[in-house]
Amino acid sequence: MNRRTVLGSALIGAAASAASAASAASAKQPAAGSAARASGRTGPLNLITDVEGIKIGQAHDADVRTGVTVILAEKPATAAVDVRGGGPAGRETDVLRPENLVQEVDAIILSGGSVYGLGSADSVAAWMGMRGRGYGMGGAPGVPPSPIVPTACLYDLANGGNKQWEMEPPYRRLSVQALEAAGDRFDLGTAGAGYGAEAGALKGGIGSASAVMDSGWTVGAVVAVNSVGSVVAPGGKTFWAAPYEIGDEFGGLGAAGLHASAEDWGLSKFRPRPRENTTIACIATDVALTRVECLRMAIMAQDGMARAIRPSHAPFDGDTLFCLSTGKKQIDNPALRQVAVAQLGNVAADVLARAVARGVYHATNYQGVTGKTWREL
Repeated sequence: MNRRTVLGSALIGAAASAASAASAASAKQPAAGSAARASGRTGPLNLITDVEGIKIGQAHDADVRTGVTVILAEKPATAAVDVRGGGPAGRETDVLRPENLVQEVDAIILSGGSVYGLGSADSVAAWMGMRGRGYGMGGAPGVPPSPIVPTACLYDLANGGNKQWEMEPPYRRLSVQALEAAGDRFDLGTAGAGYGAEAGALKGGIGSASAVMDSGWTVGAVVAVNSVGSVVAPGGKTFWAAPYEIGDEFGGLGAAGLHASAEDWGLSKFRPRPRENTTIACIATDVALTRVECLRMAIMAQDGMARAIRPSHAPFDGDTLFCLSTGKKQIDNPALRQVAVAQLGNVAADVLARAVARGVYHATNYQGVTGKTWREL
């Protein structure tokens, strides 16, 4: 028997063993070769907080027209990040690179304010460190822990709000308010990091969605939509994300109105300029993943932005996506582990697309402003 025959026999044997194991575990996780889908089921709240172990807190300043969204992991969560935009504003994103030491994070921040918003992590780290959260030296006396709080910010400095804050930008204050408000339920639309956002020519906002897979695993997303691209097809109100809508979660108009040439950007921002955009997001799952697997899930989930925003990942954007794994559920069959990761990533892309549309669908105008929301089209 030559080497090729031996290898072929081994592969056939491994495949047969995997198929047998998959059949035995079919009640707990996806079967090999099945279509990755959300089965049309959302979690109870249709929010990222349907993922066990995730809480959200938000705060905004109406006068400044900005805000902060904090994704709080009840226990340290495995994390990764994928950055696709040409002008990102981030903090502690390099710590999430696969070759680096720290595997878990304590919180993720999505913030307005561009570079000023990066300061929101200061008070979140202090707040969590005071409560004993963070990477540390085993409780050495007098040595505080170091909470890991990666942050991404969007540009909302030119939306008409009062930005004359001099030496005291509001983001440290807002992030503490967000932490104190953290829970399962939170507002969509003009809230949190999406308060001052603009999605193309429309009012942007904070969006969230979830899906429960056939396996019982949950995937959720939260996103602050501040894109240069349009979330609706030209000539109407149909969301680009319409094919992925569950029920009427963002209007129920269906996908019949989806049509455009490759060069038709629809309701995008006119004459976009670098650094004045950025869609920032976080996806999460209750499935225990390694950091490399989280990264693959984040990479796949970025497709959700492309499904919901046209164009996306442009030089004008700073599109950034975090992924969290709370580790509440296990992939029981190692032979199907990579299949499971692929399914999670595919579902996450659909969930993120839905969250983008929901953020704009629920957005309302600032006081005294009219004509900028999806509902006014």
